Amino acid sequence: MPDLNHLWQRFLLASSLLVGLAIGAAVTIFGYSNLSTVDVRWSVFHVDGVPLWTVAVVPIVLVLVVGTVYHWTDNFHHFTEHMRHRRLVHELEAEVASLRAHLDHVLEMPDQSSSKLPRKPTTTEPDVESPAPALPAPELDAAMSATGGDVRKASRSKRPTLAVEPAAPAAATTNGGTESTTPEPSPEATTEA
Repeated sequence: MPDLNHLWQRFLLASSLLVGLAIGAAVTIFGYSNLSTVDVRWSVFHVDGVPLWTVAVVPIVLVLVVGTVYHWTDNFHHFTEHMRHRRLVHELEAEVASLRAHLDHVLEMPDQSSSKLPRKPTTTEPDVESPAPALPAPELDAAMSATGGDVRKASRSKRPTLAVEPAAPAAATTNGGTESTTPEPSPEATTEA
């Protein structure tokens, strides 16, 4: 279905053209029909020998010219306001885009631009959190009271040293029998002793 608003605008333009042509034809006929002269006298304004058609046509033409100029200036004012508004909207859109980019940068969010590839290659390391080492009970209580109850802070604030004890020899089962697995002394160890 055609746009009725567009058709209505075209109809108004065509009808105003036809009305303008009709007015022009009527003015021409009126001008050639009234060639006699008249004297025009207002309080201080006196004109003698003016053709009769000018007395009727000049005021109408003046009103049309003034109305057209007023309409043009009004449209120009609206146009300048529209352009100022448009410029402000573009400035605000640019400011919002820069604030969004800054906020994404601060929050380390991905870029919201149209490209789907990142601008800089990024390398990420897996975030593996090691469990906190076990503290003896008295040290744990003291550390928790010093850090407000946070075990992680307690384990980070004071790192315990772990003593490594040698493992006891374990019995190994081989072919149905058990043997002791004691490490044999190395030849260097025997020469030093």
